[in-house]
Amino acid sequence: MLERFRQAKAAEVAELLALQAEGRLPAPRPGPRPCLRAAIYAARCAGRSAIIAEHKRASPSRGLLRHVGSVEEICRAYATAGACALSILTEARFFAGSLEHLEAAAGLKLPLLRKDFLFHPLQVVATAATPASAVLLIVRLLDDPTLASCLQQAQKLGLEAVVEVFDAADLKRATAAGATLIQANARDLDTLTVDVERSLALVQAKRPGQTWIAASGVSGRADILRLERAGFDAILVGTSLMTAEAPEDALRQLLGETPC
Repeated sequence: MLERFRQAKAAEVAELLALQAEGRLPAPRPGPRPCLRAAIYAARCAGRSAIIAEHKRASPSRGLLRHVGSVEEICRAYATAGACALSILTEARFFAGSLEHLEAAAGLKLPLLRKDFLFHPLQVVATAATPASAVLLIVRLLDDPTLASCLQQAQKLGLEAVVEVFDAADLKRATAAGATLIQANARDLDTLTVDVERSLALVQAKRPGQTWIAASGVSGRADILRLERAGFDAILVGTSLMTAEAPEDALRQLLGETPC
């Protein structure tokens, strides 16, 4: 599955390499960016769950997830309900995303995580030209030198790097590279099945100074509470919100603010 994603992004990397050769890479967006880590801890210090609500128009396993509502409308509903940050899928072929979706959500003043399949440091450079506060780096898409290079590029450009892991081997590599924002994904990439037990097992290795985000497999308040008790600082939720009739109400239920 990840190789299919890599192939889908090959043209993007080729274009960025051509722009680099011509000296026309996009310049970093000026001004400060909202801090994802700070937003997570602000929510927790206020006694609330830190939920990163995701805009994901489609998925490889389920196709189109939502037929109605613009990016701005859906993300505004998330912000109103109490999301601490937004995750924006920008991959086009499988997830119907776009970098323009980051622009559409920027006015809400929440930290934006660019969620995509990045395997070249120039993709981090391109992310810095958008309103994103953070960039997702999937360990399995990157060899160790490229992971280190992407992390360094993100730090240089003022971006936070959320490093995604799927198993203990991924986590070992992420930790060795110095990642401190860890996202544990409960999905099996070969079968696309989801088992939250994978994430619960991984978070037992959490170290001081690390911030952990759980992803995939969350559909109710009980899931949120279980993940928090295990040590997760934040939970990223996408599919269950995007497929809900009213995403704002669905998020309020996950936050425990309305009865299920």
